[in-house]
Amino acid sequence: MFKKLFGKEEPVSPTVEVVAPITGKIVPLEEVPDPVFSQKMMGDGLAIEPTVGKVKSPIKGEVIQLFPTKHAVGLRALNGAEILIHIGLETVSMDGEGFESYVNQGDKVEVGQDLISFDINLIKEKAKSTLTPIIVTNSDEMSEIDQQLNGEVNGGADVVLKITKQN
Repeated sequence: MFKKLFGKEEPVSPTVEVVAPITGKIVPLEEVPDPVFSQKMMGDGLAIEPTVGKVKSPIKGEVIQLFPTKHAVGLRALNGAEILIHIGLETVSMDGEGFESYVNQGDKVEVGQDLISFDINLIKEKAKSTLTPIIVTNSDEMSEIDQQLNGEVNGGADVVLKITKQN
């Protein structure tokens, strides 16, 4: 009905660019010291060793999951790609200590919008690692997941992945 009143809906591109959600250094997923991530059991992607304790939205889309402990957030891009940002390794045991979220499940988000802040030093003290996997959890529905950069990246700015949905 709204399409009739207001014109056509914008077509959704099958490819979405994913910017780095965190400032830091890219690490290949295979080097993450947790087999759930390194063996890509949850999907393909990359990891970032953060230098700043702030997670920004890597895509325009929606928050589909915010863990009660605020150590991880799931997003859905406009093309349907589902992206999990898991701050640190074994951080669930911190029970939310050192994490603050700025969004809720169901919120619409824009690229670069603040999602979560975290205390890097507290994670270093209480968890296994600050290494942060960024996973496309529905990788099997995507035809291509292309890593764009290596080395240092700026959170909310540098494109690190291009994800194309299967037709």
